[in-house]
Amino acid sequence: MSDFTRIATSRRTFLMGLGLGAASAMAGCTSGPRAQIVGVTAFADPEPQGFGHPDYSRIYGQMVDDGHVIPAVNLSKVKPGYLRREVADPTGEAPGTIVVDTANKYAYFVMPGGRAMRYGVGVGRQGFAWSGRAKVQFKKKWPTWTPPSDMIKRQPELAQYADGMEPGITNPLGARALYLYEDGRDTLYRLHGSPEYWTIGTNASSGCIRFINQDIIDLYSRAKVGAPVLVRQGGVA
Repeated sequence: MSDFTRIATSRRTFLMGLGLGAASAMAGCTSGPRAQIVGVTAFADPEPQGFGHPDYSRIYGQMVDDGHVIPAVNLSKVKPGYLRREVADPTGEAPGTIVVDTANKYAYFVMPGGRAMRYGVGVGRQGFAWSGRAKVQFKKKWPTWTPPSDMIKRQPELAQYADGMEPGITNPLGARALYLYEDGRDTLYRLHGSPEYWTIGTNASSGCIRFINQDIIDLYSRAKVGAPVLVRQGGVA
């Protein structure tokens, strides 16, 4: 049994001990054609200077995706270092791999030629509970979120979502979700969008690995089903 499997199994056992099942774990991650964003897709080295740089608004401006209007990001609420940026690859992994550095709040999509696309992320309790290798088993555009029955008991106002919260800009899973499996088993962890972009670069109170919606759309367009994923708790060298 790999370290990843042991950690995921321990987490399942812990959740069951609390009376929570897989649906609860999925709730904990609350955290058509490819959407088009006019302009550049990311900054390359060196680091851009200040929020006033015009390309910030092109990357993080308002966009329409499958009929959903994603608001522009208020850039004053996100540190520039956590905005999407092409960088020299620090991971040493093969192109096509996603590497999550939970310690430094970054995710990398490894590209050819020693480059990587870097995204800022928010990390919740579940995101700190595991590390290891997995793969993207499947991915969803505008996923549905269903709160488990135990959560509804604690928060009766969520009863309206007992059959699933419709996809939309307020949905905790955001515009996209990538579902991570190991050896055919669901790890219960997700890489997903979030309407709460101001939590990027922080330890969010809940969730797995959350991205700005504009960023998870970009990652979704790059990562293939079956893509390897490496999660490191100790940072990327």
